[in-house]
Amino acid sequence: MRLVFVHDWLAVYAGAEKVLEAALELYPDAPIYTLVYCKERFENTRIKEHLVHTSFIERLPKGREKYRAYLPLMPFAIEQFNLSDYDVVVSSSHSVAKGVLTRADQLHVSYVHTPIRYAWDLQFQYLKEVGIEHGLKSVIARLILHYIRLWDVASANLVDVFVANSHYVARRIWKVYRREARVIYPPVDVDRFTPRSQREDFYLTLSRLVPYKKIDLIVEAFTRLGLPLVVIGDGPDFDKVKRFAGPNVQLLGYQPDSVVKDYMERCKAFVFAAEEDFGITPVEAQAAGAPVIAYGKGGVTETVVPGETGIFFHEQTVESLSEAVQEFETGKYRFDLERIRENAERFSKARFQREFSELVEREWLKFTEGSRGQ
Repeated sequence: MRLVFVHDWLAVYAGAEKVLEAALELYPDAPIYTLVYCKERFENTRIKEHLVHTSFIERLPKGREKYRAYLPLMPFAIEQFNLSDYDVVVSSSHSVAKGVLTRADQLHVSYVHTPIRYAWDLQFQYLKEVGIEHGLKSVIARLILHYIRLWDVASANLVDVFVANSHYVARRIWKVYRREARVIYPPVDVDRFTPRSQREDFYLTLSRLVPYKKIDLIVEAFTRLGLPLVVIGDGPDFDKVKRFAGPNVQLLGYQPDSVVKDYMERCKAFVFAAEEDFGITPVEAQAAGAPVIAYGKGGVTETVVPGETGIFFHEQTVESLSEAVQEFETGKYRFDLERIRENAERFSKARFQREFSELVEREWLKFTEGSRGQ
C-alpha cells in the first residue's frame, strides 16, 4: 500500500499539524504534499523527516508569509498535485486539501478538522473582523467565498471516506456535504502532564489571542470578579485584551511548554470561552488535573463531563461566564483528580494512532475487495 499525505499548508505548528505528525509516525516513508512549507518552524518535529512537496503558491511574491492572500488560487493549486503513483491518499484538511484529484482506483481518506469555516458558517464574522462588511472590497470577498463554497462542495465528491475530529464537526460535514463521517478524536499529549492534588488559588487560560477565542471576554469577567487569572498566549488581540485587564490579571504572553505545563498543573481551574471544533487545551488541562470552566458549545461538550470534570456556561457573555465562575467558587462541585485525568486519557496519541491505522487498513481492504469484484 503506497500512501501519501496532503495537508493544507505547513506554516505553523498547531493542532492540525500535531494530528498530521501523529499519523506520519504510522507511515514513516510517506511523503507530504502541501501548498506552503515553512521548514524552519518544524525543525523539532517528525514532519521534517518526510519528503515535502509544495505548490506554486510558495514561489509567488511573499507566498510563504502571506499565503492566505492567495486563497482564490488555492483550489487550483491543490488540484495540480500529481498523486498517480500512490494507492491511498490521506488528506488532512481544514481548507482545501480534501480537493486533491484522485483516480477511481485510488482510495481517498479525508481527515477533516473542519469544513472551511470562513466560507461557511463564519463568513459574516470573518468579514466583520477584517473590516470589509460593506463596499467594493466586501463584494469581491463575498464573490470569492461564493466560488470557494461551490468548489468545496464539488470537491467533496472526490473523497471516499470522511473522518471528523469530533461529532460536532461530523454534523457540520453532513450539513455542508451531506456525507457521513467517522469520528476519530485528535491525539493529545496527555502523558506530558502530571496532576498535582494541591491546587493554587488562580485560574488559567491559554490561547492564541485572536477574536474568536474570546480571551477579552474572560479577562473582562475576571477583572469584574476580582479573582486571580493568568493568561498565557500572544497574538493580534494582545493590546485589546490588555486594556480589559485589571491588577488581578497577569498577561504572560507566549511561554514555552515547560512553563505552560507548570501553570496547568497548579491552577485552580482552566477557563475556555471559544467555540472550537475540538479544542485541545481543555483536554490538556484535564490531563494536568484541572477542572474546566467552558463555553458549552462545540467540541468541548465531548471532552468535558459536566459536574465531573468541569462545568459549562451557555452564552459567550461576561455575565454568563461570571455566573459560572461564582458557582464554581461556592465549592458545590467536588472534582476528583483521578476522574479528571481518566477522562483526558480517552484522547491519547496511542488511541488516535490505533483507531486511525485500523480505519485505513480496513477501508483499504474493503476498497481492494470491491475493486476485484467489479
